[in-house]
Order: sequence, then structure tokens, then C-alpha cells
Amino acid sequence: MANWSPLRRTLLFVAGTRPEVIKLAPLILALEGHPQFSVLVCASAQHRDLLDAAFAGFGIVPDIDLDIMRAHQTPLGVVAGVLAALEPVLARHRPVALIVQGDTATAFAAAQAGVYARVPVVHIEAGLRSGDDNEPFPEEFHRRAIAQLAALHFAPTASARAALLAEGIAADRIHVSGNTGIDALHATAAALARAPAVTALLDREFAMLGPARRLLLLTIHRRENHGARLASVIAAVRLLAQSEALDIVVPVHPHPAVSAAMQRGLGGVAGVHLVPPLDYPAFIHLLQRTALVLTDSGGVQEEAPAFGVPVLVLRETTERPEGIAAGVAQLVGTDTTAIVSAVRALLDDAAAHQRMARASLPYGDGHAAERIVAALTHEYGGKVLVKSASGGQE
Repeated sequence: MANWSPLRRTLLFVAGTRPEVIKLAPLILALEGHPQFSVLVCASAQHRDLLDAAFAGFGIVPDIDLDIMRAHQTPLGVVAGVLAALEPVLARHRPVALIVQGDTATAFAAAQAGVYARVPVVHIEAGLRSGDDNEPFPEEFHRRAIAQLAALHFAPTASARAALLAEGIAADRIHVSGNTGIDALHATAAALARAPAVTALLDREFAMLGPARRLLLLTIHRRENHGARLASVIAAVRLLAQSEALDIVVPVHPHPAVSAAMQRGLGGVAGVHLVPPLDYPAFIHLLQRTALVLTDSGGVQEEAPAFGVPVLVLRETTERPEGIAAGVAQLVGTDTTAIVSAVRALLDDAAAHQRMARASLPYGDGHAAERIVAALTHEYGGKVLVKSASGGQE
């Protein structure tokens, strides 16, 4: 980042996937020009193309690129690659804190690397728990492990804080900040509202959508939903497309297990629109037009309620129970009959749809980054006047 200086303390951000960038970007941007901190942004490139597009969308150019992505990579391969590549980065820059977000293999490996290098680890979006180590896998394990490695925890909600306390994390190490994803959502929606030419362009991209037809948005990508579960979801979408006046938009995740199944099962089905992954502004614009979302994504569970869009969660359990408790999201799993029944219940009953279509912010108010910056300043602030002979900060 442009504000790096050897006379300020260095915060090192590490991100490898699109969701990490979306949720770290508000914090990175809020730290621009900070009098006490310099920011270094490190891309692991766990997901190369999606990561690069996400950074570009926020105008962020990573300072360091580990470039670890490989064909047919596994979580173990990602962890090994990040651990090896981060060691010299940490030795060279000696940040006062290493900041990770969420539950990816990149976040897990970076947190380990920070501990080995004796650099305090800061965890953004800490304390999310599904209660099932296999749902999602390996993300639930990553979350729990990072909690034991981190020095400072930013929990998005009170229930996330309670989960950390139950695992023995000291109360004074936990801050309830709200979710930075809501900061990104608000900023992007506001930017779109100020740019009618951009929204007109996006509308032209979605010109295939019938103005008299209701829009259903489907996103699915999680590893535990590959195979038979994905086939069951695809069967539900085919039934809905045949019997309902719907346009169903499916941004297809690039993972081969997802993209191949989508093309086989939904390619050419009338009313179903398979599209490449959308950049963040385009996704937010489409989300605001949507009548209903089917998703296994954690981020979409947070974003859709902010626009009053009901969410049907394609999972058996979720680490984001706040939407369920608020009545704006519903767990439906991946059974074909259950999905079709839940969609029809909402689309055929205006009152039921309206009950779930209340704009709600159970995950934050859009000011999480401000709270996190204040806490980081209190914890790690202070001017750095010299560099040590080894290159570290003193």
C-alpha cells in the first residue's frame, strides 16, 4: 500500500480468496494514511482469478504475492504453500501484527506462520461456529484452530463472542465489532446508487431477465455439497424452472466439481442462466433485484438480509444463526423435495415472503472497520523511530 513507511508500525494483511478480500478491504482502506501504522497486503493467491478481480474492485494492489495456487490443489497443499512462502516475508518485514479473516486454508496457515514467527495474530470474523466439524469442512476446524492461535479476536456478533468465551478465550482479548462484510456491502451499494451509468450497464448485462418474471439467485460451492448433494440441488432447480415463472441466475463457481455438474444438469434449461462468477458490484446489484436467494455461502447469508431478500440456506447447519433467529433466513438443506417446497411456499404466499423480506442487519451496522482500527491503535499503536539491524521494528 502507498502509505508504507519504515517510521510507522507495520500491519500485515494476508488474503487468499475473494470473500477474504471483500471483508478485509474496508479495514485496509480505513487504515490508509493512519499516523501510526503502515499497511502491507499479502495475496496468497489460493484462488488466483477471483482474488485478483476482488482486489482490483476495491482499488487495492497487493504488496506481496505468494502465488501458491496450483492445479488440483488441496487444502493441505494450500496450507503447506502458505507456511513456506510466508516465513521469509515475516522475517523481512517483522510486522507488529498479522491480520487474517475468516476460515480459509490461507487464514489458518497464515495464523500458524505468525505464531512460529512470534508475530501477534489478529483474527477478523472470529467465533463463528456451526457445531459440526464436517459442516463446513475443513472451515469449522480452521476457525477453532485460529482461535487458539490468535492474540486478538474481532467477533462480529454477541453469539460469536460467547462461542470464544466458551472455548477459554480471555474476555479482554475479544472485541464485538460487527462484520466488515456489511461495511463493504454498504459502501458498494452507496457507490452504485451514485453511479446510474454503471447500474444501467449492469442492467444491460442482465437483459436476458424477463421484467415480468421473478428472479431467484443460486450460489453453491462448498466442498461438502459436491457430488450427490449438488445433484439434488440441481434437480430442484430443474423442477422450479419447469413449473414456476422464474428467472434463475447461477453464478457458477470455477471449481471443476461445481462447474461441470452445473453445465451437465442446467445447461440449456429454459429460465436458468448460468453466468461466470460476478464481480462484487455486479453481484450486489443483482442481489438487490432478487426475490429469493438459495445459497450455501456464508457471506450471502449476511448480505441478503440487508436488502430484505429472504435466504434459503442449502446446508444442514450454519455458523450464522442470527439470520435464522431474526426470521430472515431458513435452513433447508439439499434435499430436492425440501428445496422445491420451501421455494414454492415463499413464492406462492405473499404474506410468508413478506415476513422474511424485512430488511435486517443481524451481522453489523456498517461501522466494524472503525471499531477495529480503534482497537488496533490501542493495542499496537505507537510510532516506530528506527529499524533494527535485523530489519525488525523497535
